Amino acid sequence: MTSFIRPLTARTLLALATSVVAATALLAAPAVSAQEFKIGYVNSDRMLRDAAPAKAAQAKLEVEFGKREKELNDAAARLKTAADKFEKDQVTLAESERGRRQRDLVEQERDLQRKRREFQEDLNQRKNEELSAVVERANRVIKQIFDAEKYDLILQDPVVFAGPRVDITDKVIKALNAAPAPTK
Repeated sequence: MTSFIRPLTARTLLALATSVVAATALLAAPAVSAQEFKIGYVNSDRMLRDAAPAKAAQAKLEVEFGKREKELNDAAARLKTAADKFEKDQVTLAESERGRRQRDLVEQERDLQRKRREFQEDLNQRKNEELSAVVERANRVIKQIFDAEKYDLILQDPVVFAGPRVDITDKVIKALNAAPAPTK
């Protein structure tokens, strides 16, 4: 009868012990590595809402487009007043006068819609320009923080979950607020 169990030799014990040590090291390595892995997260929406350069860009846009927006709102109010007057007066107007005023109202409405579209396109274009400048500055600040504090990874939106321990948004906002505005 042949035995399938071999006696343990010194060589076998050494190989077994080496395997156990290697397996333990491999299992422990991710835990050690995870502690040394430095991750940061930046909430872009909050940064673009709360940072001083973003607020300055928003104020600049309000100044730049405020007058045009007021003019559009005034034109809309005048058109509404004219439309209300037409509704009230149309029963007493002659057919030709009623048609003329109705065409005028339609033309004014079309002109107002065109001006609103142009305004919105101009505003969106300028907003994109201003925000891209803020994002560019923010990315430089994030890169500086990344290098200075030796991060392995910094994420921005969209992130499903990020705990407060890795959220560096306040640090980025503080650095952005402290950084001088670039000169043009």
